[in-house]
Amino acid sequence: MKKKQPTSVVTGAAGFLGSHLTDLLIARGHKVIGIDNFVTGSVDNIVHLGGNPNFKFIQQDVTEFLFLEGPVDYVWHFASPASPIDYLELPIQTLKVGSLGTHKAVGLAKEKGARFLIASTSEIYGDPLIHPQPEEYWGNVNTIGPRGCYDEAKRFAEAMTMAYHREHKVETRIVRIFNTYGPRMRINDGRVVPAFISQALKHKPVTIFGRGTQTRSFCYVSDLIEGIYRLMMSDYDLPVNIGNPVEMTMLEFAQQIIRATKSKSKIVFKPLPQDDPKQRKPDIAKARKLMKWEPQVKLADGLKDTIKYFRTKV
Repeated sequence: MKKKQPTSVVTGAAGFLGSHLTDLLIARGHKVIGIDNFVTGSVDNIVHLGGNPNFKFIQQDVTEFLFLEGPVDYVWHFASPASPIDYLELPIQTLKVGSLGTHKAVGLAKEKGARFLIASTSEIYGDPLIHPQPEEYWGNVNTIGPRGCYDEAKRFAEAMTMAYHREHKVETRIVRIFNTYGPRMRINDGRVVPAFISQALKHKPVTIFGRGTQTRSFCYVSDLIEGIYRLMMSDYDLPVNIGNPVEMTMLEFAQQIIRATKSKSKIVFKPLPQDDPKQRKPDIAKARKLMKWEPQVKLADGLKDTIKYFRTKV
């Protein structure tokens, strides 16, 4: 007997991560129903799927009721503004997609008897007092600061997910995503990778906030999506960090981008924004143990593909 083709619903399917997830799911035999309202997503990210019989697209705000006919096996909730520029400009939409949007998406999973995955974030750790950050750490978040709308939306989304898991027995998964980069990032989204690369490609000064001593770790998008897929297919229902544990300072990262783009850019320093985390590095012991996952793509290789993509956008 032929195995039934699984159906996945991806909210935020036209976004950076949502579109890469959609591609992976289709490649692995899923039928995908993508939902996006293009607040921060882009048609360009999914245009290559036009006419694909395994992809159906619905333009809709996920905070409104989701009605879908037919069976659904998996719901992947990726809809959300995800960069500082977005959530500082769209604080209420960010809070609504994390709260109402999660309620509608997990409600759809409950109605369909589907497994649900929420794309959470390392931001729920805030400016962490523990380093690296394990999943058991509860975080250090300023609820009323400028970043609070994003941090609290994701913390609420995790709480909602666990409430549905406990009360309605919905199969749920929570991924905490650390800094990710790759093609399809928006050039002006305010995150460090597009900012540094676009400045370097234009030979403009590369802007570092503070002294450049704050650290980040960067995971290439194909590694991240593979980790998230494995988590959904696992039987683990508590949060799992997915990210790259190789840590570097912003100054080191800026120098690497300038070298990789062969840019004439100089580095300039500006004041540090409020509540900007000083350190960010995932403890991925759980992902290694539970899913046999760890990043494979070296930064130099990932940057090559990312820079190639941005050359077409600058």
